[in-house]
Amino acid sequence: MMSINYIILSKIKKSLSPLRVSPQAVLKISKSERTRAAILNSALDFIWLHPFRDMTVNLLMVPTGVGRSAFYQYFKDLHEVMATLLEILQADIFEASKPWVMGVGDPVALLHEGLAAMTRVCYSHGPLVRAVADAATFDERFEKVWNQFLSGFDDASCDRIEADQKQGLITAFDARPVAIALTRLDAYTIIEAFGQHPRKQPEPIKDTLSRIWIATLYGSEWVGKISSNLVRT
Repeated sequence: MMSINYIILSKIKKSLSPLRVSPQAVLKISKSERTRAAILNSALDFIWLHPFRDMTVNLLMVPTGVGRSAFYQYFKDLHEVMATLLEILQADIFEASKPWVMGVGDPVALLHEGLAAMTRVCYSHGPLVRAVADAATFDERFEKVWNQFLSGFDDASCDRIEADQKQGLITAFDARPVAIALTRLDAYTIIEAFGQHPRKQPEPIKDTLSRIWIATLYGSEWVGKISSNLVRT
């Protein structure tokens, strides 16, 4: 786990990427925290325009204004940089998904809310998702990180489906393979739509994912509707 908490800021001027990593607000931000954040931001900027395979420590450190040797005070290697960014991304997506994963009330409306927030997050994070997924195809360490990233969403979705099944909101079936299929659908739809320039508009992607999730879990009668008469307690 990271020893320093970071937040993602969605917009900042004079940046290639619309994402930023900043030290969490405290009374006094140390130089080491600022340097670590600068390295992560440099990585975000790099993968916005280039594949991970072209990244080097030298290229990463030039925009930071800090010497190459300083990199190793904060990260073991470039893999750790990307794993840190993916950890931040995972937390951001989990936060966006809370309405459906943890909320009470109409599950169809909650699913719309969660997918809308998740799509907004991934619209900004698309190049990062693509960089890690692409690297996972030829790098065993990235393959492990990517699979761990996906499995967290598999588990959360499976738990939610099973809980809704117990309340009679979803019909009986083996929840885990369905959860895995849906989360993989999300991941690769996001990569295709937002992983490279020009990115597709987020609203049609959100609508597509909503139709598939709602039809699969709650029934085709609720597809295209923003709410249902189902009630989760």
